[in-house]
Amino acid sequence: MAKNITAKMKDLRIAFTGPESSGKTTLSKWLSVYLSFDFVNEYAREYLSKRIDYSHYDLDKIASEQFRRNEGSGNLVIDTEMLVMKVWSEEKYKSCSSQILKLLERQKIDFYFLCKPDIPWENDPLRENPLDRDRLFMKYEENLNEQDFNYAVLKGSLEERQKIIIETLQTKLIR
Repeated sequence: MAKNITAKMKDLRIAFTGPESSGKTTLSKWLSVYLSFDFVNEYAREYLSKRIDYSHYDLDKIASEQFRRNEGSGNLVIDTEMLVMKVWSEEKYKSCSSQILKLLERQKIDFYFLCKPDIPWENDPLRENPLDRDRLFMKYEENLNEQDFNYAVLKGSLEERQKIIIETLQTKLIR
């Protein structure tokens, strides 16, 4: 089935977005293997693994590098993107830099999968919001709608989410 899907997809960028610990990395890695697309990892993990504290300025640096990586050529599955940077900045610092907003505006993503946080929280030293993931999910969805981005919501078990992804690819991205 994947060969039927990928034969019709050229230079596609598919991104995963949503609150922390909602399945973005697991699903993006799975989809990149399933479709034989290049995988673009979350640069923030690499950057923050070397720092105890970070500032608003660091988010701009992270966003710039993530944007550069997301702009690669060919078919890409992207673990995180500029909407994550915007929401993160607004949550942590109550504002978002003009640089991140400009990168969000310039970002070229063909389709987003918004991950619902209806799976158990997995503790991680880089995660900061274990108690309000549903509120953050609504914030992501509001932003996707405001930006008029094409997206589908992923919810349920891993298998249910994978099924939604495949059905979405077949119905919305292949014409």
